[in-house]
Amino acid sequence: MIGPLDASSVGHGARLTIDLSAIAENWQRLGAEAPSIPCAAVVKADAYGCGLAAVAPALWQTGCRTFFVAHLSEGIAARALLPEATIYVLNGLLPGTAASLLAHDLRPVLGSREELVEWAETGRRSSALHVDTGMSRLGLTVPEALALAGDPVVAAAGIGLLMSHLVSAELPDEAVNARQIGAFARVRKAFPGIPASLANSSGCFLGPGSHNDLLRPGYAMFGGNPKPGQPNAMRPVVRLEAAIAQVRHVEAGESAGYNARWTAPEPRRLATVSLGYADGYPRAASNRGHALVGGALCPIVGLISMDLIILDVTEAPAAARGEMAVLIGDSLNIDTVGKAAGTIGYEILTSLGSRYVRHYVG
Repeated sequence: MIGPLDASSVGHGARLTIDLSAIAENWQRLGAEAPSIPCAAVVKADAYGCGLAAVAPALWQTGCRTFFVAHLSEGIAARALLPEATIYVLNGLLPGTAASLLAHDLRPVLGSREELVEWAETGRRSSALHVDTGMSRLGLTVPEALALAGDPVVAAAGIGLLMSHLVSAELPDEAVNARQIGAFARVRKAFPGIPASLANSSGCFLGPGSHNDLLRPGYAMFGGNPKPGQPNAMRPVVRLEAAIAQVRHVEAGESAGYNARWTAPEPRRLATVSLGYADGYPRAASNRGHALVGGALCPIVGLISMDLIILDVTEAPAAARGEMAVLIGDSLNIDTVGKAAGTIGYEILTSLGSRYVRHYVG
């Protein structure tokens, strides 16, 4: 555990610690589900809020050679860090982006015949084909993809990877998983010789039917539980702490925070920490979330404001000015924090702000 904020950290009252060795170990653990198959890494959204500039080189050093991002700008940033990596842009070939994709040696994930034709006209032979097997988002429908089998535009567009995305991989008993695996198998059979990728983080644990030729985990690398309801096999990656700025006593009937959404039922001891929704901590956790102070679980009381959060530290004798409160870490993992805020750990991770000090370990 890291101690109180030091002189290099006083520019902000909160600190985000990111364990790069845990990310690398989680990537290896996910790849171990199919040891004979390469494992890629999804590093979109600034590596799920953990910082692409630090995470991408760490994964490369661990052995990852294929990376996925969402946007062209993310791909350009990843290319600057990883000059030799294979980098796919998941959101495809948006109008006017072909020249930049080519200039930075990025591979678009194509999801329509129009995109295939446009990319083929560039003469570049490096892209992926996205087939929608149930998400109803991006990609060709299964009938559209099957109709493309043997079409010269597939070779002209340099399709080197077939892809689809699982709808409910974290719920292994959902019937949609079997339907998608079966549909993707039909598409794969129609395009012999082209490697295929279906398994996301949770999909890595669905067995050989979902593994195909390339795993592409994301969330679980950053500590999220790929098997909800079961013990998390992933190491925790992020730890968010904030310094207590002030401790005060309030009497029964006194309120705390904007709009008086919390009222003390009896005399209580409150601590205000230097962190708020401008730092990415969700306002929806108001009167629902918790922090840890000296190991004691302390409720968040009142509405979370832009820069400050109020905690009820009546049961936390260690609470004092300058003491650190843990908002994410220990028993408050990202999935727990997300649930308390009525959302998911993905949103918690990708919302992590940039104002506080980032401390990388491992």
